[in-house]
Amino acid sequence: MMRCDLRGCTGMARKVEEPEYDVLVRHGEFEVRRYSDMIQARLSVDRNNEFKPSHSFRRIAGYIFGGNANSTRIPMTSPVQIWHSGTYSTMAFTMPSFLSEEDLPHPNDEDIQITAVPAGEVAAIKFSGFSNRSKVSRLMQKIIHLTEKKGYIGRNEPILAIYDNPSTTIPFLRRNEILLPLENTGGGTIE
Repeated sequence: MMRCDLRGCTGMARKVEEPEYDVLVRHGEFEVRRYSDMIQARLSVDRNNEFKPSHSFRRIAGYIFGGNANSTRIPMTSPVQIWHSGTYSTMAFTMPSFLSEEDLPHPNDEDIQITAVPAGEVAAIKFSGFSNRSKVSRLMQKIIHLTEKKGYIGRNEPILAIYDNPSTTIPFLRRNEILLPLENTGGGTIE
């Protein structure tokens, strides 16, 4: 049964797990967060030859929908993350927090890597709507500029985080973020 509301249309209403974090500080257009450690299923491909987000998504989705050594279905989480480094593009799905690295079955697709990600701090800019190349590029440059102005040091390339299914969510209700991993800020939480 199709269910539609102001957030979009889905085959069934469900809430998916998202990575836990604490907000350390807010600086106008961005905030600094501390994420708990997590495990991700990642796929890196040469973006000059083979990177198509929909293909990468299907390959990792295949893993969580049973394309693994145990034919085990793994619950979907949000967001899907995408970043570029050199000539490679990486897409990552965060694994549910109740699963350890040892609990996860080996992927049938040998290009999918299970990676432990240690706790760390990131700067985040939220945005809605389409996540097209020009908008994402502009926001990635913006987060680098804003964090440098505040004295933060980025330690990797910015990451696009897509929370909602683009094919079933009305564009202005889509939740997206640009995340910039930071060197340790040493900050405490605020709320």
